[in-house]
Amino acid sequence: MRGRSGGVVSTVISPNDLKELVIRPTLDSMVPIWGPQVNTEAAVNLLLGTVYQESVVGGVTHLKQIKGPALGIYQMEPDTEADIFENYLNYKPAKLAFIRSLLPGDGYNVFPEQSALVSSLRYATAMARIKYWRRTFDWPTNPNNVLALAKIWDTHYNANPDKGFPHEFVEAYPGG
Repeated sequence: MRGRSGGVVSTVISPNDLKELVIRPTLDSMVPIWGPQVNTEAAVNLLLGTVYQESVVGGVTHLKQIKGPALGIYQMEPDTEADIFENYLNYKPAKLAFIRSLLPGDGYNVFPEQSALVSSLRYATAMARIKYWRRTFDWPTNPNNVLALAKIWDTHYNANPDKGFPHEFVEAYPGG
């Protein structure tokens, strides 16, 4: 995509807007059900880094994986989304009701091509946070330690030893 001056236009979401208008409010709304540990500065930064590592390619934010099924700004695969519902949320009624409240329409994500992972930033953020929430790991003592966050992303979100590496997360991290 070219701008008026002929240069390439970046379509990346502002990191500050993403943190202040999407990530923090979503995590704030999760606190009454998940507890205060769901919303830490490290969690906010980890989610921010996940967006930039997973969906920004060549300055463009992709809402569908270029060669694969993943969707939304966190590039979550539909199988992962289904697993969160089937093996976690379906056993936790208050958490399930909260997540359903973030879904557009009748609260069900029926058609993958209309996935709420694409259409709702709050839903996608909550689902990405839950993906991390279900894993056990030590958080860095410094919430701004991007390399430590990158290692958490690599082990617990990426989990593909052949694709995506911590140094790429660090390079993709806004200001990193």
